[in-house]
Amino acid sequence: MKPDYTSLEFPAPPLSRPYVIVNMVMSADGRTILGGSEQGIGSKVDQRLMRELRVHADVIFNGATTLRVSGVSPRTGDPLLEQLRVSRGKPAAATSAIITRSGDLPYDRPFFTATDFDAIVYLGHDPPTGVFDRIVSAGRSVVGLPAEKAMTWMLAHMRHELGAELVLCEGGASVNGQLAAEDLIDEFFVTLGPVIVGGQGLPGAVEGPSFTKETAPRLRLLSATPNEDTGELYLRYRVIRESGSSANG
Repeated sequence: MKPDYTSLEFPAPPLSRPYVIVNMVMSADGRTILGGSEQGIGSKVDQRLMRELRVHADVIFNGATTLRVSGVSPRTGDPLLEQLRVSRGKPAAATSAIITRSGDLPYDRPFFTATDFDAIVYLGHDPPTGVFDRIVSAGRSVVGLPAEKAMTWMLAHMRHELGAELVLCEGGASVNGQLAAEDLIDEFFVTLGPVIVGGQGLPGAVEGPSFTKETAPRLRLLSATPNEDTGELYLRYRVIRESGSSANG
């Protein structure tokens, strides 16, 4: 059984930033990488659900490592999904965004060369000399980030300068960790794949500073849909906050 992610409803975003959802695929033992990328874990059904989530997004956000390893794209890959976006007052494809500090980017990828979607690069504090100009010369907008609370600042920029109400983060784990550290994730969509990866040092869904029992974000399960054909389990969680609201302001 496959859930219908095109019909999902989300709470209104807070005033200060967009509503942020994270989508990841994970093995049964909690790994997000198999054979160098995530593509060996999820099925075609999982890939379809990823594209259905893109219907809701104003911005699709990735880390630079994901761009280098797997490539990134905000496209849905389906004219019907594009039409659904347009019927809801959105462009056929969301704006694509990445974050980098080194500027070590594959400038020949569609993120830079495509003309059917907008893209923006958020550049970390104190980047190497020449990176800003290199990105601009590649034809994409670039915005510098402050040294502190960079993710909070970035999301505020997306909300007020790009008009984004919902941001979909598609990885990787370190980006998810930075968002979680600043309490900026509202929902987690996780596809649990029927495979054991094993190994040591491979990332989970969230990598970064550790939480304590007192500070660890707690989640409320909104849905859990098993798929007997693929062996996958599709999970949707919402972050619980002390105020009782789904998003902080």
